[in-house]
Amino acid sequence: MDLYPENQANILVVDDTPDNIRLLSALLSEKGYQVRKALNGQMALKAADASVPDLILLDIMMPEMDGYEVCQKLKENHKVCEIPVIFLSALDDVSAKVKAFEAGGVDYITKPFHKAEVLARVRHQLTISYQQKQLEEKNKKLQAEIKERQRIELALRIAREKSERLLLNIFPSAIADRLKELDASIAEQFDEATILFADIVGFTAFASRVSPLELVNLLGGVFSAFDRLTEKYHLEKIKTIGDGYMVAGGLPIPQADSAEAIANMALDMLEVITTFETDTGEELKLRIGINTGPVVAGVIGTKKFSYDLWGDTVNLASRMEELGETGKIQVSESTYELLKNKYVFEERGKIKVKGKGKITTYWLMQRNSP
Repeated sequence: MDLYPENQANILVVDDTPDNIRLLSALLSEKGYQVRKALNGQMALKAADASVPDLILLDIMMPEMDGYEVCQKLKENHKVCEIPVIFLSALDDVSAKVKAFEAGGVDYITKPFHKAEVLARVRHQLTISYQQKQLEEKNKKLQAEIKERQRIELALRIAREKSERLLLNIFPSAIADRLKELDASIAEQFDEATILFADIVGFTAFASRVSPLELVNLLGGVFSAFDRLTEKYHLEKIKTIGDGYMVAGGLPIPQADSAEAIANMALDMLEVITTFETDTGEELKLRIGINTGPVVAGVIGTKKFSYDLWGDTVNLASRMEELGETGKIQVSESTYELLKNKYVFEERGKIKVKGKGKITTYWLMQRNSP
């Protein structure tokens, strides 16, 4: 049991009888306690308020203000209300003791008192008070530690959420989830994916005439509008390359209507781009190419990860854009076969494609009327 250090305890003795004051002072001082004295209730209240004692020995029968009233006033003062009060009295009846405890006393010693009893009760109450203070200090420390831990946990949660948002901004959600679990490259084969490439026509000339800030602001506006379309049609933005925009359907989660979703986005892109103008007031124009087929998709490397696509399907989609015409959507024959009954097409005829020779391509014009 933790004991209150005797040479540190400050005890206020309150009694209107000088002999009792001297007797108690000598007894307590001999044990190393620091003792202060008060001959009446008013002096006791002033002494306690001026310098808070660790314990008060309080006589009951005093003129003007008895011990009960003194104790009640002490308990009404927030500064001294926690001081333990031991009553001293010649009254030995039960009602006097009950009244003392109701006033706020913690113990009751009957006069004439035994020295050993007084010292034992004083030491006991000081020990209880000391333990309570220690408990309060530990509780304050614990509360501070809990708050600090909560602050750290909140900071970690915010950092984790920020990291996850960053991952989702870079990767499809399914790939982001796998990256958090695996420490290895991710690569998958998709038997049917539809790839779209779009390029802003004449953007190089425009870029040479405006400031970098104007250039970035315009591109930011255009690509943000395209990003909203990818969300609308549940597609995956793969990357931007300069003024080029690449999007795919059917991956990383296979999607039966990916070609249709890409076609709808392409038609909407031609409309959206007309809301943007160059520095000379001209509307921006797009060239769009689409192809459907098998691809390999994944994340490779150890730094600056990116989700990318590889394969002949991707190369041909890029060629569809490069060999297209301003304001038009050129699609390969594989994409045409998937969409011919739902959209209006014009056959362009055969064009020469590097590595492919001459192939038939089509212009996607519009959706079929309902």
